[in-house]
Amino acid sequence: MFRKSGLLLSTIALAQFLVSLDLSVVNVGLPAIAAGLGFTAPGVTWVIHAYALTFGGLLLLGGAAADRYGRRTLLIGGLTVFAVASLAGGLAQQPAHLIAARAAQGIGAAALAPAALALLSAGFPAGRARVRAFGVWAAVNAAGGALGVLIGGALTEWAGWRWVMFVSVPMALAALAPGLVLPADRPVTAGRPDVPGALLGTAGMTLLVLGIVRTHPYTMIVALGLLILFVLVQRRTTHPLLRPGLLANRSVAGANLFNLLAGAGMASSFYFASLYLQHVLGHGPARTGLMFLPFALGVVAGAVAAIRLGYRLPARTLLIGGGLLTAAGFALFGRITPDGTYLGGVLLPSIVTAIGFGLCLGPVASTATTGVAAPEAGTASSLLNSSRQLGATLGLAVLGTIAGADHGLGLTLCGALLLAGVLLAALVLPRRTAPVTVG
Repeated sequence: MFRKSGLLLSTIALAQFLVSLDLSVVNVGLPAIAAGLGFTAPGVTWVIHAYALTFGGLLLLGGAAADRYGRRTLLIGGLTVFAVASLAGGLAQQPAHLIAARAAQGIGAAALAPAALALLSAGFPAGRARVRAFGVWAAVNAAGGALGVLIGGALTEWAGWRWVMFVSVPMALAALAPGLVLPADRPVTAGRPDVPGALLGTAGMTLLVLGIVRTHPYTMIVALGLLILFVLVQRRTTHPLLRPGLLANRSVAGANLFNLLAGAGMASSFYFASLYLQHVLGHGPARTGLMFLPFALGVVAGAVAAIRLGYRLPARTLLIGGGLLTAAGFALFGRITPDGTYLGGVLLPSIVTAIGFGLCLGPVASTATTGVAAPEAGTASSLLNSSRQLGATLGLAVLGTIAGADHGLGLTLCGALLLAGVLLAALVLPRRTAPVTVG
């Protein structure tokens, strides 16, 4: 039993590391990618948006498909698509080729991420094992996002930007190998997933981001129309991607509201901090990536601390406390100036932010799947991933438009988003949640 649970946890950890890595690995390499393929300044941000939008927009479909066709099946299929798309991205010769490859990566991630989290939730249903499993998941999730900046910077400077894409191929294969020997699971729902609904939702979110980035009101109006149509379709279809009653679960609703705003703040902070270190302080891609290492270590430390504290404190307490500490770190970050230094303006804030974020990662994932029936575990898992990715995309679009080249303002706004997330979590999450019983 221990060996089976260890295999399951290691497979899910590898898959989640890959998904998180690719959300941030291109950030430091964006200037080199733009120069290499001839992107315009606004156009190169779509290297990030293409992945995040297809990932976030199709996650609910991926979760429903995992419940319908089997989570192991979706995990293996998603990893295969991800590996092929990563190879294609590294071979791209034009901007459109790379954007298409990043979109395909997002499709693969939308299949594998909810399947992996649903397998984790089912494999570790309660007790100390669940706290430990979600703590490991949180640490790997955070480490992938933080180390992605380090890996991306080193590869961009020493091997070329194409290796930012190529690096995901062996990682996907490494996660695929143990995934193939996992026992097959049975579908837990019937009926076909709502593909039209997924397409409407993804198209609406894509146009919304495009309208924000280009400040085009007509595009945003069309986007809102598509999103309203998506809601109407979900209310009338036999097998909706998101059953409205699921959000009546206060744990699910509160965790996802926090995750939406935390995802917006964290993704935007990587963008602003990377540009500040390169464009203002004048560091190269490799050194910039190395400067994110304390952040990566801080997130892992926070996640490990959350495992220990999770035996004694409710997940709600850890989520709110970690969110407040993250917001405090962003407040320190917002004090950076053009004549500042890495030690004075970046290192301390990044450590505070990282520990706070690590503290709340595991609790928010555990909370978002608490009290959810087995047939909807995939949907709840996909909703959590979706809220984070859509938050990341919208946050970058909105804050990038508002702050422009004012990196300090952008990071201050990231803190404001975290505070709003903490407030919503405090209001929505149920108060009566008990810590794990030790025994």
